Amino acid sequence: MVDLHGQYLKIKDEVDSAIQRVIDSTAFIRGEDVGKFQDELSSYLGVKHCIACGNGTDALQVAMMALELQPGDEVITTPFTFIATVEVIRLLGLKPVFVDVRPDTFNLDPEQLEQALSERTRAIVPVHLFGQCADMESIMEFARINGLYVIEDNAQALGADFLQANGPKQKAGTIGHLGCTSFFPSKNLGAFGDGGALFTNDDSLGLRAASLVNHGMQKRYHYDHVGVNSRLDTLQAAILRVKLQHLDDYHRLRQEAAAWYDTSLSEIEGLQIPVRSPFTTHIFHQYTVQVQASRRGALKQWLMEKGIPSQVYYPVPLHLQRAYADLGYRKGDLPVSEELCSKVLSLPMHTEMEQVQLRYISDQVQQFFKA
Repeated sequence: MVDLHGQYLKIKDEVDSAIQRVIDSTAFIRGEDVGKFQDELSSYLGVKHCIACGNGTDALQVAMMALELQPGDEVITTPFTFIATVEVIRLLGLKPVFVDVRPDTFNLDPEQLEQALSERTRAIVPVHLFGQCADMESIMEFARINGLYVIEDNAQALGADFLQANGPKQKAGTIGHLGCTSFFPSKNLGAFGDGGALFTNDDSLGLRAASLVNHGMQKRYHYDHVGVNSRLDTLQAAILRVKLQHLDDYHRLRQEAAAWYDTSLSEIEGLQIPVRSPFTTHIFHQYTVQVQASRRGALKQWLMEKGIPSQVYYPVPLHLQRAYADLGYRKGDLPVSEELCSKVLSLPMHTEMEQVQLRYISDQVQQFFKA
């Protein structure tokens, strides 16, 4: 699904030099590269504050802590996402309230927000799934009218552009009150281990989040908040500084691979290629197609037999997971998400895709549907 070794080889000298620099400094925690990475990523995104942390899950948790959400408060989000989005809501004693997604883009459907609203609702967590933005203009307007916070789960769309209808474009993760991302190795901007970050243009939220990730401390040994220990290692920051310089090229390579898939697969009856929303660029963290539920398993098996990996993101929606059964959701409550979980299949997508690989994968998908 990804070729991290091939990507590394192309920037080996830069990465090795960055790692050696950190080893020579022995400043492994909160070293100079952490601050520089935060500044450089802030500049890239056009946001005032970037707070690095230990992983993307921590970023979401710290964002909710920074907003001072209280046990029993409700947070609206999507069931068609990775578990971390909802996991932190429950860990903080908050209540997740699910709304369904759009069947074409897989992102949260703003038209369903009204029905999920209650007097306990405090925040919305849209997820920019697979590499393109949710409809942030509609979500932010709903939040403004109802006095809600918005936390963007931007783990899969770092660097994507959101195009305002009558305004400037903004980077995903910088539109809501807080944005969060992950630097898991397979992400578009991936570390050589775990890592994450939060973004905000709000000075007070930025200061609070920076304190929370470091035990609630601003001045050494003086604790203003109950915080956590979630810091980005200096080694990871140094590596991410190198890879950030190549991020736009990585997006271009993914988009070129997606364009090849589009051309090769768009005419196959029984297969739906990804749909691009008009208000966002798509950076293709995943290239996810839809196949009839009755044929998806067979296609996955066919590809495996041909030496081609594929993956189902995600096989079970979060509202039907055993760990969240106490929320009271039943099958049929969120039909779009449930149907997508039976139909989606992601094909290999990464920065090292070669034309011969793309041709082989596309040919094998075509052969399956001709069989």
